[in-house]
This record gives sequence, C-alpha cells and structure tokens, in this order.
Amino acid sequence: MPPELAIYITKYGYLAVFSMIFLQELGVPNPVPNEIILLFAGYLASTGALKFSLILLFGVAADFIGTTILYLVFYFFGDRIVHFASRWFPAEKIEKFKENINRRGTLGVFLGRLVPYLRGYASVAAGLMRISPRKFLPAVIASAMLWSGGYVTAGRLLGKRWQSVAEHLTVGKILVAVAIIAILFLFVIPRIKKYFRNRKLNRQNKNQGNSTNKKLEK
Repeated sequence: MPPELAIYITKYGYLAVFSMIFLQELGVPNPVPNEIILLFAGYLASTGALKFSLILLFGVAADFIGTTILYLVFYFFGDRIVHFASRWFPAEKIEKFKENINRRGTLGVFLGRLVPYLRGYASVAAGLMRISPRKFLPAVIASAMLWSGGYVTAGRLLGKRWQSVAEHLTVGKILVAVAIIAILFLFVIPRIKKYFRNRKLNRQNKNQGNSTNKKLEK
C-alpha cells in the first residue's frame, strides 16, 4: 500500500475506509484493491487506532450501499446505459453472470459477489435482469458481511503480518473464494435444504395428524 494512502486512512479513519470502499463498489477505479484497504483497516483495529466494531460496520455498510446503488442504477436505467455505452460494456462477463443467476436465483447473486475481480458485475447483471430487491438485498448484505467483514477480521487477527498476506493477495483471493464456494456447496447448502425439507415434512405430518383426530372425534 502506498505510504500516502496509509497516512490518509490513519488520519481520517472510518470516513476514509467508507469512502474508498463505497466508490470502488460503485465502479470508480481505485489503484488499491478494497481487500487491501480492509486488511489495513483491520490491522489498525488491532493496534487500537480504530475500533474493530465500527470499522467492521463501516466496511460492510460501504460494500452493501455501494453495490446496491450500482444495482439500482442498472435496474432502472440499464437498457439505456447498455445502448449508449455498448462499446465499453463487458457484455460477455455480464452474460455469464446472468446465466448463473438464472440457474441459481438469489444464491447466484450471493456467489457472484464472492468472485474476486468480478463482484461488481453480479450487481450489474442483477439490475439488468430486474431481480426483485427482496431477493437481491439479502444476498448482497450476506456477501458483504462475509467478504468485507472477513477481510477486516483477518486484518485484525493478522496484526503486523497483514502486509505479507497483502503481497500474495491475488492468489489468496482466488483460494478464499474457491474455499468459500466449496464449503457452501458441500456443507452449508445441503444442510439448509435438509432443514427446510424436514420442517416441511413435520408440518405435513402435523396437519395430517390434526385432520385424523378431527375425523375420529366426529
């Protein structure tokens, strides 16, 4: 991280972190990836320069608010933007996210927000597809808590070692994303499905039991 940027974050704290994460989630180019900013902010929390709970809140909020605004822009004005800026529009990447969201719905948005370098395109694709805000918002707040919150937490736990991790962040981001997706598909999602399936069966059995009792009473 450039020394000037480190000084800026140290001086302006929460506002600096929020503004940089927010702008990058909106699609404004930033020479320093959000992940490094969040790691550094977590490190500052480990030194006591920033409060961990507040930097966690500001980081997750900036992630969530920024990508939600991006989604809303394409939700309402996406067709016009694509028409007038088709030359600069990454159509191929957006189409891949559209296919993923079509197959998986809300889960597709959530997983898309965990893909390094391409996270913003998930929000653009969701906006162009006019995915309901009721489906989009829970997915992005969950991904913001996992992604941004995870990097802040990692920075705090790593302490002074955060720089060594940041130097290998390109490989690290890919490995983290792959690990998260693998855990979701192998452990979390099957258990959630099993829970709701059992809950549905229990409800059906209960309803059948009630109807049987009523018949016996008659």
